Amino acid sequence: MGPVDFTFLVGGPAGAGVMLTGRVASKALVRGGYWVFATNEYPSLVRGGHNWFLARVCERRVYAQRLPIDVLIALDEMTVERHAPNLSERAAVIAERASIRTALTVSVPMSQIVKEEGAPLVARNMVALGAFFGLLGYDLNLVEETVRSEFKRRSRQVVDLNVRLVKRGYSYGREYEGALGFRLPHTSNSKRLFLTGNDATALGALAAGMRFYAAYPMTPASPILHFLAAIEEDAGIVVVQPESEIAAINMVIGAAYAGARAMTATSGGGFSLMVEAFGQAGMTETPIVVVEVQRPGPSTGLPTYTSQGDLRFVLHASQGEFPRFVIAPGDVDEAFYLTAEAFNLAERYQVPVVVLTDKYLAESYHTTQPFDATSVRIERGKLAEEGSVKRYAITEDGISPRAFPGTPRAVVRANTSEHDEEGFGCSDPAVVRAMVEKRQRKFERMREEVEARSDSVKTYGYEEPDVTILLWGSVKGPALEALRELEERGIRAAVVQVVFLAPFPTNRLRAELEGLGAPCLLVENNATAQLGSLMREHLLFSPDEVLLKYDGRPFYPHEIARKAEEVARK
Repeated sequence: MGPVDFTFLVGGPAGAGVMLTGRVASKALVRGGYWVFATNEYPSLVRGGHNWFLARVCERRVYAQRLPIDVLIALDEMTVERHAPNLSERAAVIAERASIRTALTVSVPMSQIVKEEGAPLVARNMVALGAFFGLLGYDLNLVEETVRSEFKRRSRQVVDLNVRLVKRGYSYGREYEGALGFRLPHTSNSKRLFLTGNDATALGALAAGMRFYAAYPMTPASPILHFLAAIEEDAGIVVVQPESEIAAINMVIGAAYAGARAMTATSGGGFSLMVEAFGQAGMTETPIVVVEVQRPGPSTGLPTYTSQGDLRFVLHASQGEFPRFVIAPGDVDEAFYLTAEAFNLAERYQVPVVVLTDKYLAESYHTTQPFDATSVRIERGKLAEEGSVKRYAITEDGISPRAFPGTPRAVVRANTSEHDEEGFGCSDPAVVRAMVEKRQRKFERMREEVEARSDSVKTYGYEEPDVTILLWGSVKGPALEALRELEERGIRAAVVQVVFLAPFPTNRLRAELEGLGAPCLLVENNATAQLGSLMREHLLFSPDEVLLKYDGRPFYPHEIARKAEEVARK
């Protein structure tokens, strides 16, 4: 047996427990020492439609999903029909009834078993889960332990019922153990994390000392709200779901004005409603963090799919000119640490910060090592002393000392109109010029910091490549897996990831690309190559080739590898 590296897919209608099945299977594998990356697809329906959960299991860290499928767990006939073309040569199909000449069929009487156990029909997924692990010859005790953990908030009767269903399914799968050409041993008792980008974003905010979170539900950002609301009391934070996105960002601005670290999260449609208040944060110099989880637009677009179409939008959101940071994590580790850092940047420069993710990063599951929360430093920036009255004092670096309500003998004003140093509204041309220039000086300091940061641009792969793959955000994972595929074909490749998009790291990116000296392939999940337009604007540089995807689906590694090979061999 070679190194473990296989893919399984769970499919069925909404309400059939597709995501639960995939998540529990993945967690059991992670507990046993394996690395798992999992993503999903589902229409915007409560019931019906076709849902699937695709996971890649490996002995090394894995960064993206892959085809073909080695094990197909079908909770309905549509799943077999839909995914049969993507089955591997060694594939097995676990289903009630299926007949595919190109695959091993593991027939499991799921409906009959749940009826015998007195369970609802939806519990068929637990029988299928057991058959999956029986087929793999996996440690049943570890599977049971994972199931009990997943259902720990339910009654003892419910937990025991699900365990029985798994065991019965396991016996059916065990009859075919080894048929895939390998068995899956329990390698170690792993303490690795298995979490989504949304989970990591929420944890990063908590590590940074966030005390107030307000958000209106909007897919695919809603899981951040659900995560934080569930732990509100334990974490000692305030979580509010107001009547709209407009109310949410205004509450966050109010909390930040009062001195609390505050955040909101939404998707493109919700951020559209927040834009006027986003400018309010810019004018009042109130430090807030906004997480924008992209999905396809315009308008409602595809609510449950992925996109990188909002980059230009967040760079220019709201009227007028004011500085902001825009940061795009590419994986769960960056989602954690960069969200935590966003609070420091917001307070250090007294500006709004956008953490720009997307559905693919936000809702996909990654295996990673536990985060080091002790490494997160909290920097509150310039704080005013007692008696301060100049909230917008003109300073050399453009950053004014900030006082919170309750600071002794301090006057704490916030004015959304143009104002003087003390916060009084003012239209005097000289004062207006001075205040605009003050805010712009902050931008110059921000730009200098971004250029100096080693994490504003990251490079992976060969130092002397045949081709350079340029990207931002969640494309990072598929591109890193593409590096391996290219290496197997004898092609040396490098990946350059732009992490800070505002201020733009012009000099650092130019140095990276010139140092590599290879043809450049730009890869983005949008139709207009928005990072490419930023490169033309800031670097007067255009990539040699562009690979764009804008159907709501993420890239697969083989798609990037195929195009990169074309560029390298020209």
